[in-house]
Amino acid sequence: MSAASCLLSEDQFLCSICLDVFTDPVSTPCGHNFCKNCITQHWTVTNRCQCPMCNKVFRKRPELNINTFISEMVAQFRHEAQQKASSSSSEQQAAKPGEVSCDVCTGTKLKALKSCLVCLTSYCETHLQPHLTTSSLKRHQLTEPVENLEGRMCTKHHKPLELFCQTDQTCVCMLCFVLDHKTHELVPLREYEGKKAELGKTEAEIQQMIQKRRLKIEELKESVKTSKAEGFITDLQQEISELMKRSSEVEQLSRSTDYLHLLQSFSSLTAAPPTEDRTEVSVRPPSYEGTVVRAVVQLEETLRKKRKLLFEAKLKRLQQSAVDVTLDPDTAHPKLILSDDGKQVNHGDVRKNLPDNPERFSFCVSVLGKQSFSAGRFYFEVQVKGKTDWTLGVVRESIKRQGKITVTPQKGFWTLRLRNGNEYKALADPPVRLSLGSDPEKMGVFVDYEEGLVSFYDVDAAALIYSFTGCSFTDKLLPYFGPCLNEGGKNSAPLIISPVNQTA
Repeated sequence: MSAASCLLSEDQFLCSICLDVFTDPVSTPCGHNFCKNCITQHWTVTNRCQCPMCNKVFRKRPELNINTFISEMVAQFRHEAQQKASSSSSEQQAAKPGEVSCDVCTGTKLKALKSCLVCLTSYCETHLQPHLTTSSLKRHQLTEPVENLEGRMCTKHHKPLELFCQTDQTCVCMLCFVLDHKTHELVPLREYEGKKAELGKTEAEIQQMIQKRRLKIEELKESVKTSKAEGFITDLQQEISELMKRSSEVEQLSRSTDYLHLLQSFSSLTAAPPTEDRTEVSVRPPSYEGTVVRAVVQLEETLRKKRKLLFEAKLKRLQQSAVDVTLDPDTAHPKLILSDDGKQVNHGDVRKNLPDNPERFSFCVSVLGKQSFSAGRFYFEVQVKGKTDWTLGVVRESIKRQGKITVTPQKGFWTLRLRNGNEYKALADPPVRLSLGSDPEKMGVFVDYEEGLVSFYDVDAAALIYSFTGCSFTDKLLPYFGPCLNEGGKNSAPLIISPVNQTA
């Protein structure tokens, strides 16, 4: 066993769900291995009995028994890893007071070599190795050892803080972005690396302020020997002490590779230094506050431009999932007019005499796409230019189509609508009123079936409008189009399924 196990790497003992060494390993009927608790929780959360590795679906939840062979191999591997860690720990340095210690070490805590901003864990040289050798962990973001990694998690969603909301001036996670900040201006924390240059400029200005105060002290000592002047000298010396402390903080921050700490600390340095206007002795410090404000304004403008590029790139990635959608005439309301190519639909005044089809909408002026989707990702775009009313989205294949319909996710509808030319709502339960900066002319609809995500985009602005998250899809999904009544010609423009531009 020992000779064989030494030929195996840690990658072969990692669960693909928790990315850690197996605990109670079990095998699925398709031959893949997971921690028993991991695969059980995965099936419970997704409500779908499917292998996360090969996507094979099991009609009935398999009975999971511990794979004794793999369990024995894992036990042997852990034993040898512990022995190796014990032998190497004697060569490594134990963490001293004030130093960041390894979170994984048991017994003597060794000095941490790096902190992982994804795992929110600090590692010594031995325990850092998986992050340097395991492919799935190499993508994690490592930084110099830092304390208080828990403070880098969103307290609401328990996800890493990865974005900065310029609208609310706060750090947020990806779920905050999707759920609460969808119409705000957000940028990745990495974009704030440019602040380091500003910090260097600020540090130089602080040093200049310190030098001027030292010169003023010497001038006062030589020219005036009154008690009042001695009071000013004491105050200036105190200011120098405070400025030197701030200079040290700025210098340390400028060397940091921890973008979250950089961003959280930067705001405290934009406040004016603790100085006073001492006109009686002709001491006037430079306008530190004005310099920082100008720098921040310039930085925000740069970040706005980068944010637009970021969202354009993201939309391009989503457009790679584009599918060809055509309208299904068998589902169209009798007053709807469909183009011959099945790409356009608008409302007409005359009710056509059509076959009584249970798949057809009898009351709502709506039509479905022919194509259905039950896995993966898909994306399509619809031109809404010139319309004052419309409803778009995706629906379950089994939705009610006869008579009046309740359009909510609980009834199988994930849609967004426009009414009266400027009233946008996401038809959640209850509906969510949306405030858009401009009226979209082309809408993008993106669905990730496994993630339970439906998102709506303003294509020309490359901006996310709204997302339904945590959706439970168990049925086939169909694109949904509601051109609404033509309102005497005011809303006569058609909904047009547009070809997706996938060029870089």
